[in-house]
Amino acid sequence: MEFREFPENYLHYFEQRSDTGLKLDLLQKYLFIPLDIFSWNIQNSRGIRSETDAWLAFLSQDDPGMILRLIDGYPEFMSMYEDVYRLCQNVEKVMGMFSEELRILDRNTVQYMIDEMQAEIDSQKAQLANKEAEIGSQRAQLADKDAEIGSRKAEIERLRKLIDEMRK
Repeated sequence: MEFREFPENYLHYFEQRSDTGLKLDLLQKYLFIPLDIFSWNIQNSRGIRSETDAWLAFLSQDDPGMILRLIDGYPEFMSMYEDVYRLCQNVEKVMGMFSEELRILDRNTVQYMIDEMQAEIDSQKAQLANKEAEIGSQRAQLADKDAEIGSRKAEIERLRKLIDEMRK
């Protein structure tokens, strides 16, 4: 929606700047190109006026009339359209490309899922080890309490015997 506020502009360049005036060549530079606004501009008012427009039209337009206007103004794109046309005629090759890409994508997805599951398993093992350590500590405390109870029972029994002897 923000881009639609500037219907005449379709190239929006952004970069980070320092508030102190320090200049560094940072990697965070952006060029946003809303293709819907670009298409509207070349179809309704501007036409293709620069090599940048020509490249954007080549990458985004499928209208035959626009393609012909592009080739008329920039004949160097003719060979690229011929390559695309030949590629599209060989459907088996195109499908092979897609099949190979899908195979790679599937393999990468499976590997990612395995890595995620392994991380989850490792996390659960660590949690289990912590719980087992906690249980061991609690068992030791219980054994100490049992020993204390046993010693108190023995003391109580000794005192009972002493009381019985004193009564006699």
